[in-house]
Amino acid sequence: MAYLDLMSPLHKSTQRDYLARVNDPDYPKAHAANLAKKWDYDYWDGDRRINYGGYRYMEGRWSKIAALMVEQYDLKAGDRVLDVGCGKGFLMFDFTQVLPGIEVRGLDISSYAIENAKPEIKDQIDEGSATSLPYGENEFDLVISINALHNLYSYDLDPALREMERVGKQKYLCVESYRTEEEKTNLLYWQVTCEQFNTPKEWDWWFKHTGYTGDHSFIYFE
Repeated sequence: MAYLDLMSPLHKSTQRDYLARVNDPDYPKAHAANLAKKWDYDYWDGDRRINYGGYRYMEGRWSKIAALMVEQYDLKAGDRVLDVGCGKGFLMFDFTQVLPGIEVRGLDISSYAIENAKPEIKDQIDEGSATSLPYGENEFDLVISINALHNLYSYDLDPALREMERVGKQKYLCVESYRTEEEKTNLLYWQVTCEQFNTPKEWDWWFKHTGYTGDHSFIYFE
């Protein structure tokens, strides 16, 4: 298990006004969170003050991440990659562009995201929960989960990490974390779906507790 930072450059490319988010008069934090946790239109394509504000495919945005993973995990045509919490499948699609012949599969809890997924890979996304993956042991050469598992309560996070370990030969995940009280406050202000507010040390405990042996990285709200 290694710390492997693949996501922070993408995360840092977004500018965030934390106070505006938490103090918005039309979408106060609790209201925005209630809407976001339905994982429906408001979460993906609704007002930016709720979450994404229109989650659309941007050519090249995910291809750099896909290319880094192909190189890091020595992937080749015919290998199988699973994206747990894949959303609309944009990273899945970019894998196929970076490495023709790779086989991609996705899983997401949001029927809305699947219905509005990238058309080219839409039929390769399964609706379901990370807590019970409908795949066989070591079925995938690489299993990834990007900014999804921190949205689980502890009783769901435990089986989700074990499931990633079970179905993947290699694993990589990215979750939210904090190192200082300032970062903790910013995370609390910005997030609308997070249920795990863990320091890196606490995340390491989770990995050891569940037997997760894959790589990981954290994003921080600085």
